[in-house]
Amino acid sequence: MQRLTGYIKSFSFWDLLGGLRITGVYFWKKKITIQYPDESTPTSPRFRGLHALRRYPNGEERCIACKLCEAVCPALAITIDSEPRADGTRRTTQYDIDLFKCIYCGFCEEACPVDSIVLTNMGDYHIAERGENIMTKEKLLAIGDQYEAQIAKDREAEEKYR
Repeated sequence: MQRLTGYIKSFSFWDLLGGLRITGVYFWKKKITIQYPDESTPTSPRFRGLHALRRYPNGEERCIACKLCEAVCPALAITIDSEPRADGTRRTTQYDIDLFKCIYCGFCEEACPVDSIVLTNMGDYHIAERGENIMTKEKLLAIGDQYEAQIAKDREAEEKYR
C-alpha cells in the first residue's frame, strides 16, 4: 500500500505542491530584507573588525614595542620591529598586520598592556589591489585617529560586560 501511495504522490507532484504552498504563505508576509549600504544590522559592542593603533591624548603613539601581540598571535599575522629613541624609550619602526592571515581572535588586543592595538567595529572594508591586505603602522594609526571617538565609546560599553 505504501508503494502505491508513493507512486501516486510522485505523479501528482505532491511535494511540489507542498513547496509552492509554503512559498505562497511567505509571499504575502512583510519582508525583512535589509538594504545594505543604507541600512545595517546592529552589532555587538564586542564585535571584532578592522585593527587600529591608538594614540595618547597628547598625540604620541601608545605602542611601546613590547611585542606581546606578536607573540600571542596564533596566526603569526603581526610583524613588529623596534628601536630605542633618544629619550631611552622603545617605539616601533614597523608594525604590520597581514589581514589574510589574521583570524580576528582579539588575542592581540587582550595582550596589549597599554591598550594600543584594538579591533574596531568596522566590518565593511574591502581589499581591491594586491598588497592592501598588509596594514602598515601608518594605516593603522590613521584608522585609530579616524575612529578614536567610536573606540572610546565601545570601551565604555565593554566595561559593562566585564
